[in-house]
Amino acid sequence: MTPSGLKAVVKEKILSVVLRSVKKKREWKVLIMDHPSMRILSSCCKMSNIVDEGITLVEDINKSREPIPSLEAIYLLSPVEKSVQALIHDFQGTPTFSYKAAHVFFINPCPEPLFKAMSKSRITKVIKTLKEINMAFLPYESQVYSLDGPQSFQYWFSPCRFFEKNKPIEMMAEQIATLCETLGEYPAIRYWKDHEDNFHLAHAVLAKLKAFKANEPSMGEGPDKARSQLLILDRSFDLVSPLLHELTYQAMAYDLLSLENDTYKYETTGISSSREKEALLDEDDELWMQLRHMHISDVSKKVTELLHTFCESKRLTTDKANIEDLSQILMKMPQYQKELDKYSTHLSLAENCTRHFKGTVEKLCSVEQDLAMGTDVDGEMIKEPIKIIMPVLLDPSVQAYDKIRIILLYMFLNHGVGEENLPRLIQHANIQQHSNIIDNLQYLGISPLLPQSGQLRPKRQVWLESTYQLSRWTPMLKDVMEDIIEDKLDKNLWGFVSDPVPTTGSQAAVPFIARIGHWKEKKPAAEYQTDARLIIYVLGGVSMSEMRCAYEVTRATKGKWEVVIGSSHILTPKRFLDDFQTFDHEGPAEA
Repeated sequence: MTPSGLKAVVKEKILSVVLRSVKKKREWKVLIMDHPSMRILSSCCKMSNIVDEGITLVEDINKSREPIPSLEAIYLLSPVEKSVQALIHDFQGTPTFSYKAAHVFFINPCPEPLFKAMSKSRITKVIKTLKEINMAFLPYESQVYSLDGPQSFQYWFSPCRFFEKNKPIEMMAEQIATLCETLGEYPAIRYWKDHEDNFHLAHAVLAKLKAFKANEPSMGEGPDKARSQLLILDRSFDLVSPLLHELTYQAMAYDLLSLENDTYKYETTGISSSREKEALLDEDDELWMQLRHMHISDVSKKVTELLHTFCESKRLTTDKANIEDLSQILMKMPQYQKELDKYSTHLSLAENCTRHFKGTVEKLCSVEQDLAMGTDVDGEMIKEPIKIIMPVLLDPSVQAYDKIRIILLYMFLNHGVGEENLPRLIQHANIQQHSNIIDNLQYLGISPLLPQSGQLRPKRQVWLESTYQLSRWTPMLKDVMEDIIEDKLDKNLWGFVSDPVPTTGSQAAVPFIARIGHWKEKKPAAEYQTDARLIIYVLGGVSMSEMRCAYEVTRATKGKWEVVIGSSHILTPKRFLDDFQTFDHEGPAEA
């Protein structure tokens, strides 16, 4: 059966191309990884999946490990100096090596100097497998990916990093190309013309894809694959969507609550005591899958309905759907704990979101939507937006970041503010310590002071489906998704760098495996879905409202297209503003 969804595809690739390819009956192996490969594997595989494939121990290559010379080791690594040197070190010992043999898998192409270092080391005596599996990205959801590099925001936009872009562009292009290769896509590549980096990244990805195509000629073949496209744009295309208080379940939870590592912590109250519980919000939770893109006003009703349906199917009685009631049921029917825990989690999470909304968020949403749309709920133009923002800026109960969100939306509506007005707004809001967030907009080509007239702006579609007055804004990327699928995206604003045509080996770089000689890679014939794909990469972070749009547009095509969206990292409003806060500071040493 063909894997469905990005996580499933990556999981199957790890299991079949890496683990099963070297698996032998009644023979256990050690799996050794570095941080990037561990992140990829953890995003889509459970420990039980790994054990089922003959792995008895999982180790971190950068930590001290006990040698096990009786077992063979599988190395799943990123091809970087630190990891390759640690690999070489494992086979320098005397009289025995750390492991009986080595099966080495790199998640992306290995640079020539590191390959030469390996070929001159003693590992050549015991290496049995050496492959590049081209999978240098995180499958965050079934249609969402991350390159796991939030620091890249600095490289694209910070003036401190202006002359250091070439290496990050190459690395990012390689990661995006491995995504396309994993999905079996050789797409036409388009880019948003308003930012030069989009153009350079698009060409870099094309070069990487040509090299992959030379090594895997069947890549991109299929009845509908010729329609597939890769779209590259930067965050300045839509600065509104990451700032708004979204009222759909997933976006709202990540905005308003302190969720770390996709984990929700909450307290349950039993008969005599309360205890803290943790719940992972991922696609293994079917209830989360049903609810995550629903409006918060519908979520609580939906959870209650599903709980009643479940209780009726198990002949359980419940008078009211709340956490205390569930605790009583669990006392009587502990065999249903796993299922009831899910309902308990989402009742708590929905109640928590609603509680925050009923505070200051509700009035903020009204102002934000008016500023984003430029019209009020009746469709009337906002003629004096300063009058609707001042009560928020002067309110001491409103958080500093929420006031900044309002000021930025006001600036976008007005196409900048006067040189005298900006200091006044900052003073009224009492956000002087965060004022550099507003100043740093200039590094995305948007001056807070000058009217914006030179930017390329697409014409907006009129979306009529929203029935919620506080959720009238639709991310601009949804327009773009629709236009690509309907083949009417403006070519003056969105350039092509390629129409995919078959490449020959002479057109591309010599594949790594061809340099190896007797270490031949025998790739299994991969099965890919044959529908067309639209793959989107957003330079500078992707918002959860844009992620939701990818699912909505996919669903609307009834299986004819799948939209896959991603970035260097997933944005929440706080993270977005934090990125701006550090613009004018020195960034990290490495991407």
